[in-house]
Amino acid sequence: MPKRIAIIDLGTNTFHLLIAEQRGNGFDIVHRDRVPVKIGMGGINKGIITDVSAKRALEAMIGFREVIREYGIERVYAFGTSALRNARNADDVTSTIKEHTGITVDLIPGHLEAEYIYYGVRAALDYPHQPYLVVDIGGGSVEFIIASEDRLLWKESFEIGAQRLLEEFHRHDPILPEEVAAVNEHFEKRLGSLLNALSKYNPGILAGSSGTFDTLSEIFCIRNHITKSPDDKETPLSIEGFREIHHELLQKNREQRMAVPGMIEMRVDMIVVACCLIEFILNRHPFETIRVSTWSLKEGVLTYLNEHGRI
Repeated sequence: MPKRIAIIDLGTNTFHLLIAEQRGNGFDIVHRDRVPVKIGMGGINKGIITDVSAKRALEAMIGFREVIREYGIERVYAFGTSALRNARNADDVTSTIKEHTGITVDLIPGHLEAEYIYYGVRAALDYPHQPYLVVDIGGGSVEFIIASEDRLLWKESFEIGAQRLLEEFHRHDPILPEEVAAVNEHFEKRLGSLLNALSKYNPGILAGSSGTFDTLSEIFCIRNHITKSPDDKETPLSIEGFREIHHELLQKNREQRMAVPGMIEMRVDMIVVACCLIEFILNRHPFETIRVSTWSLKEGVLTYLNEHGRI
């Protein structure tokens, strides 16, 4: 019987489950699931997981455990990212998950999260032949990676994720111009090392990783009558298309954003500040194009394990 493994990404906004089956020297992804747990809501900027969020996290993990049992899987890799690794009560949350599901959650540092994301995006985009900047906008942290073909040149994780930005800066809906100015000033203060790396390596491609970029691509495709498949590793988006969407989202409140074809509930609150970050990066470096990878952390873990003979 082919070997099967499960990989769980306990993200700040969304928990993801991926189940893969070994096929020769590679693998097939046989099941995907995601739950908008929003584990960072209400506590991420205070360094805690609230009781309500911890309860949602446990319920999601119990549901994943049942799917894992149905597939007969023994090897489970579960990774906690920004909200959990920075929470004072993370041990209580992960211990409760372990007690009720038997799943051990590893809290990974930002630099390792960035490396796994690199593996996922590199596999999805088939080794771009010019330097590229990977941007993965999570709820708690944002990972930036600069790579060229199969070489990782630079990486850094910043605790400036969309849930943090939402709670600190997006106080009015629609967002106010002064709030946009404040979030841009925040980026200017926090992202000096990124700007230096962009100048040094001069990437021509901005490679968006999953999350916000998936939703932007979905909106873009609907507007341009582009058909794509749920199994696509890469989906369309252009710089001009992004800027048109971003400009519109700045003018809309939550109800109006939800009415945009392609918008989804789990993304509607954080997408404005996430787009502000993308716009900031585009304004600070002359990228030629945007590419969107639907693969990210969990697929990166899978790729890493496969390349190192550990599936």
